[in-house]
Amino acid sequence: MEVEDRQERNVAATALPLLHGARPQPGVALRGPSLASPETAPLPSLADAVMPAAILPAAALAAEDAALDPRALPRSPPATYAALDLGTNNCRLLIARPAQHGFRVVDAFSRIVRLGEGLAASSRLCDAAMDRAVEALKICRGKMLHRNVTRARLVTTEACRAAVNGSDFVRRVAAEAELELEIIDQRTEATLAVSGCAALADPAAEGVIVFDIGGGSTEIVWMGGRSEARDPAARIREWASLPIGVVTVAERYGGVDVSRALFETMVEDCGRELEGFATKAAAARGARNFHLLGTSGTVTTVAGIHLGLARYDRREVDGLWMRQEDILAVIDRLVEMDYAARAANACIGRERADLVLAGCAIFEAIRRAFPSERVRIADRGLREGILLRMMHEDRAWWRRR
Repeated sequence: MEVEDRQERNVAATALPLLHGARPQPGVALRGPSLASPETAPLPSLADAVMPAAILPAAALAAEDAALDPRALPRSPPATYAALDLGTNNCRLLIARPAQHGFRVVDAFSRIVRLGEGLAASSRLCDAAMDRAVEALKICRGKMLHRNVTRARLVTTEACRAAVNGSDFVRRVAAEAELELEIIDQRTEATLAVSGCAALADPAAEGVIVFDIGGGSTEIVWMGGRSEARDPAARIREWASLPIGVVTVAERYGGVDVSRALFETMVEDCGRELEGFATKAAAARGARNFHLLGTSGTVTTVAGIHLGLARYDRREVDGLWMRQEDILAVIDRLVEMDYAARAANACIGRERADLVLAGCAIFEAIRRAFPSERVRIADRGLREGILLRMMHEDRAWWRRR
C-alpha cells in the first residue's frame, strides 16, 4: 500500500493550540518494556515517566550533588507523546512534544489500509484488510520506538466496533505488532474529534456544527459557544454517530462511475440518516455567527481542490474558511470528473478516487441540513484531541514553566 499523499507534509513545523480544562481519559501504550500501560499500573509523574527506571539511582545522586552545585542536576529528556487512529479507511499516527502554545509534531505516518473493506456485507474484517493494517501498525511501532515515545494512546473506531471479529483483530495486533489497541465508543470518538479541532471555531460563534466524516461512520456534534465552558467537550449539546462513511457509502452505491443522478440519490439517503440529529440540533442554525466546522479527508480534499494545490499542503488547508458557493463549485467539478481524472488529481490520488464522491455526498447532506454561508476546514481532529488530553492529564504545559 502507498503512503497517502496527504501524509503530514512539513509536519515538523506544526504546532497546535492548547486545550484548557480537559477531562482525563484513559490511555494505552506500546506493549513490552519500552512503555508502561496506565491501565496496568498507576501513571507516574511526568518527570518519572520520561526517565528510564535504570537511571533513577544516578539521578537521585545527582540531585544530592545539586544542593552543592545546581548546574550538576541533569535535565530530563522531553516527554514524547503518540496518538494513533486506526479507522475504517486510514491508519494515522502523530508523535508530538509539548510546546508553549500546545504541541509540536515531531513525526507522523498515514496510510490507507481500508480495514473496513467488505465489512458491510460480511460483518467481518477480511484477512487481506487485517494484513494491511497490521503491516502499517508495525511501521507505527517502529516510529514510536525511534522517537522514544513515553506515553501513547492507540485507538480504533467503527470498523472494529462493528466487526464480529474486531476483538480477535485487536488480539492479533497485540501478538504481531506488539501494540495495545483500544476500541473506543462512539461518544468518545466524537468528543476527541471535537477537542482536536475546536480551536478553529469562530470565537464569536454561539453555535457550531462539528462533523468528522470517517470511513465507516460520521460523527456530528452541536457545540455551544466559548462562553459556556473552556473545555470543548463540556460545550457539546447534542451528538450523533451516523452509520455513513466514505467506505460504507461507496460500497453501497459504487464510487467509480457516479452520475449526477446517482450522486443526488446518495445525498438524499445520507440526509435521511441525518434527520434525527438535525431535529435535535435544529436550534443551532439560529445561533449568532453559526457556522460548520469539518474535519476529515473529504473536507480537506475539497479545500485543496478549491485552492488549486499542485500537491496537498496542510499549511494551506488547515483553518481555511470556505463559502458555500466555493464548496458547491468543487463538488460540481468532482461529479463531472470521471474516475481517471479524480485519480490523477494530486489532492485525491488513485487510492481515494472511488471514495471522494461518497464523502462529498455526506458533506452535502450535512450542508443541506444545516445551511451556512461559511465552513471552516480542519486538518486536525481525533489524534490531536488525544494528544491534547494526554498532555493535559500530565500537566505537561505547567511543567514547562
